[in-house]
Amino acid sequence: MNAEEDFFQVKNLQVHFPVRGGVFKKAIGACKAVDGVSFSISKGQTVGLVGESGCGKSTLAKSIVQLVKPTAGELFFKGRLLVPGEGLTEYRKSVQMVFQDPAESLNSRMTVGAMVQEPMDIHRIGDKGGRLKRVERLLEQVGLPASSARRYPFEFSGGQRQRIGIARALALNPEFLVLDEPVSALDVSVQSQVLNLLMSLQQDLGLSYLLIAHDLAVVKHISDIIAVMYLGKMVEMGPSSEIYLNPRHAYTQALLSAIPIPDPSLKREKLIIPGDIPSPINPPEGCAYGHRVSATNYQESIQVESVWKKVGVDHWVLECPCCVSPL
Repeated sequence: MNAEEDFFQVKNLQVHFPVRGGVFKKAIGACKAVDGVSFSISKGQTVGLVGESGCGKSTLAKSIVQLVKPTAGELFFKGRLLVPGEGLTEYRKSVQMVFQDPAESLNSRMTVGAMVQEPMDIHRIGDKGGRLKRVERLLEQVGLPASSARRYPFEFSGGQRQRIGIARALALNPEFLVLDEPVSALDVSVQSQVLNLLMSLQQDLGLSYLLIAHDLAVVKHISDIIAVMYLGKMVEMGPSSEIYLNPRHAYTQALLSAIPIPDPSLKREKLIIPGDIPSPINPPEGCAYGHRVSATNYQESIQVESVWKKVGVDHWVLECPCCVSPL
């Protein structure tokens, strides 16, 4: 891989939370929220990560920005291995996060200006006058007047609060943003405005994005690469157009069938996914999705180890006898 492709890499990342029980609260098991995830992001690229609630998307995001400590695996940023406790300050300048709910992620007791300026205060960037001017420029860059700095978050609408969150994420001139469902808490009419803002910022600043969402229509609008996650594992990954035109994994096919078609004269067969996601504490022996949908050849998945298989140009799928049909 060349230097551009090596911009950000995740290798076999695992995040397991201990499950404790008994009088002495000993670890009696583990919740495998993220279980062996690997992918890479190129400079200026957007990777869209999709999956149902509870599949581990947000935990993966938090582990990337080091809000959650990974149990195992490696993170590489610009070719350098991230070692816990070493170089984390510089890493956090370059890798920032935009959270799902702007009402919860903004401190209601701080003015907008104080919140956007706080990262610069912590990292001691510039002097007081320079920081104030940068706050005003950032607010204008995300479509808010500079006077917003003197107001409080509750004085703004949901879409405006998310713009504030984006401005705060940009305060340290990051190169990579992790966007954890940045528009799911917003009205549909506002979602496109925020997405267009993110795309414009990416073009102007050369940013790379990991966009986490459960709405595949949103992901299609902005992503270059789509990765599909199920019960802590990546099951399919490839170029956006290829995933939409030729999904290979049964779970990806079911997710795509749920996207509404704007033309009422056209109909698409919806693939209903029965039941609930299996417990990450006690997952089934074989394929988790095949077990959920009671696939006829589920037993075959118990006897074989699923491996990544290339099925197209940069198109990969987790090979499984009960979820991936042969070419």
